[in-house]
Amino acid sequence: ERDGLNTLYCCDLHGSTGLNPMKGLNMCMSGSATSCEECLLIHPSCAWCAQEDFGRGRTLTSRCDFSQNLQKRGCEVRFIEYPTSSISILQNMPLSSKGSVSAHVVQIMPQKVSLSLRPGDQTWFGLQVRQVEDYPVDLYYLMDLSLSMKDDLDTIRNLGTKLAQEMGKLTSNFRLGFGSFVDKNMSPFSYTAPKYQENPCSGYKLFPNCVPTFGFRHILSLTDKVDRFNEEVQKQMVSRNRDAPEGGFDAILQAAVCKEKIGWRKEAYHLLVFATDDVPHLALDGRLGGLVQPHDGQCHLNNKNEYSASTTMDYPSLALLGEKLAENNIFLIFAVTKRLYVIYKNIRSKVELTVWDHPEEISLSFTATCQDGKPRPGLRKCADLKIGDTVSFNVSVEARSCPPRGTDQSFTIKPVGFKDRLEVAVDYQCDCGCSRKAQTNSRLCSSLGTYNCGTCHCEPGYLGARCECQEGEPSTMYNSACREAEGKQMCSGRGECSCNQCLCYESEFGKIYGSFCECDDFSCARHKGILCSGHGECHCGQCKCHAGYIGGDCNCSTETSSCISDDGQMCSGRGNCVCGRCQCTEPGAFGDTCEKCPTCPDACGTKRECIECRLFNSGRLADNQTCQRLCKDEIITVETLKTEEPGAVLCLYKTDNDCVMKFTYSEHASGQSILTALKEPECGGGPDALMVLLAVVGSILLVGVVLLAAWKTVITIHDRREFARFQSARSRARYEMASNPLYKQPVSTHFVETDFNMYGKSYNGGVH
Repeated sequence: ERDGLNTLYCCDLHGSTGLNPMKGLNMCMSGSATSCEECLLIHPSCAWCAQEDFGRGRTLTSRCDFSQNLQKRGCEVRFIEYPTSSISILQNMPLSSKGSVSAHVVQIMPQKVSLSLRPGDQTWFGLQVRQVEDYPVDLYYLMDLSLSMKDDLDTIRNLGTKLAQEMGKLTSNFRLGFGSFVDKNMSPFSYTAPKYQENPCSGYKLFPNCVPTFGFRHILSLTDKVDRFNEEVQKQMVSRNRDAPEGGFDAILQAAVCKEKIGWRKEAYHLLVFATDDVPHLALDGRLGGLVQPHDGQCHLNNKNEYSASTTMDYPSLALLGEKLAENNIFLIFAVTKRLYVIYKNIRSKVELTVWDHPEEISLSFTATCQDGKPRPGLRKCADLKIGDTVSFNVSVEARSCPPRGTDQSFTIKPVGFKDRLEVAVDYQCDCGCSRKAQTNSRLCSSLGTYNCGTCHCEPGYLGARCECQEGEPSTMYNSACREAEGKQMCSGRGECSCNQCLCYESEFGKIYGSFCECDDFSCARHKGILCSGHGECHCGQCKCHAGYIGGDCNCSTETSSCISDDGQMCSGRGNCVCGRCQCTEPGAFGDTCEKCPTCPDACGTKRECIECRLFNSGRLADNQTCQRLCKDEIITVETLKTEEPGAVLCLYKTDNDCVMKFTYSEHASGQSILTALKEPECGGGPDALMVLLAVVGSILLVGVVLLAAWKTVITIHDRREFARFQSARSRARYEMASNPLYKQPVSTHFVETDFNMYGKSYNGGVH
């Protein structure tokens, strides 16, 4: 709750059950605390009783316990030391709605916070970030003017007008500047012979005239007069250096740190567009020319606005460049002249928090709540935002230890590229209030010690609750109080019993402590030989993990940013984030974020967006300017698609113009996704109803004619075979008339035997 002083007090996050959350172990009583301050460092649930007559006859550590237990054992509440963490909001101006409304634009809320932290006590505070509409933009165009960029120089002659027109759609307050670079004018980076000093292109047939070589030249400070930009670009001429790499990093650093000469405004987005056609020289390359002095990260522009330290200092390192760009809120864009406004919109679609001057004693963890309203633990960025959207973050803070007394600490939370920031001041609840009343040589300590918070801190050589014993005196009567239980070793075998107390041995591995020397700070779980994985503290055999880590050995990170896939889903929706790594649950899924899955049902649908975005620039992804972020696959275009490759999945979909796009999806042995797609979708004209009808009718008639012809052919062949068979039989037949029993001739002949008796003669066989 908030009180009248605008202070947010934190509750006890560890509960009040009287049991330590770490496996039920009462760490307070088992710790080594012999003072109030030591008790508070053991665990945030521990409290100290400073009452004088509390715990008589008990060991010293019994004053350190859970607050409820101390009260049950007779300690009055007013004597209990139990500090808690608190948060005070010092400055909380509301978020602005538009950048052009007032001179002071607020994009983060709150702006100043003060933390009072008890070590180990985890607390949190919230902050909101908004990408304000119509925010001013400063764009500085830094161009390579080496000879190979001559064609590009011609291209940008009227770039200022185009940029102003496009950026005018996003902001009404736009300024443009211009600078150029080549390389260091010294060997072996450039031509140094006398004949090349005035004209490095001397003797070069293709382009015989150019200006002398220079490192970096600031030409036009940021201005809203676009015509000035065009005029200055028109005047420029290319130069020439000797080797392929250029001196671009020298130019980038000078453009970043020379804020006054460049004209960067505090209340504006800073865009530095870097146009070149080759790689830049890196740090240590300067040693080739004898430059051994590292770059100092300072501005070195002379009165002619030229880089004066080009031939005296080495090229800047990537780390130095990153530091200076972040320090001055500059977005560096390696770009060509097209679609610059799209890049700007993409930059403004993301919000990511960074922490500056992070104290070593503090652990921070973030939870992001983006436009979908779902908290995402371990994430400190939101993407796919529209200008004007507001996102929220919860920041969990835990102090791991106490810095030296009197140390003032602070840190800053800042969205990347914003001038706005949240300043956080920190102080620590490491001292007990009762310590202010400490009494030296107190009679309560036999005048041999200091009475502080209910206990005596004896002078060297004296022991006991009231410094009543001297080292070396016989103490056998007290030995029974030095055993944890009957039958166990005295002082757990790791110490000696003296005056009713265990004096623990020293160990080269760490500290042995506890009422019976039963605890130490080196017997906890290890990971790769590192105690508690380096992310926690060992307390009596148990790892107490720092914020952001869990597990028995504190090796499991709760950070989830590494599990977020390019499409913004946790493990691509195919697995779970465990210890900062994705464990894929979908069969066939693999990759750091389970993003690779050729056999998944949605694989073709996911890769379809990539094909549309990269090849046709007309899908939903292109509209959201997230093509390059979401589509990192290698795309190969072919005339004819081969589908028989092993491991390749054939995908096809219907385009908006009723064409069919085909592609295959496979995974290379290196882990890279490869998409092989047709150059153009397969398209066919729409069917004509009349033509379809005629084709159907014609097909039916054709089939009928074919069947009739076939039937006629069969019948003809059959008849011909029968007629041939008849002809064959006819040719073999013979007809004999005489042998026909039914045939009779018209004249019959008979032979008759008769007797004639004429003239006395007989005649036989006569014919009549």
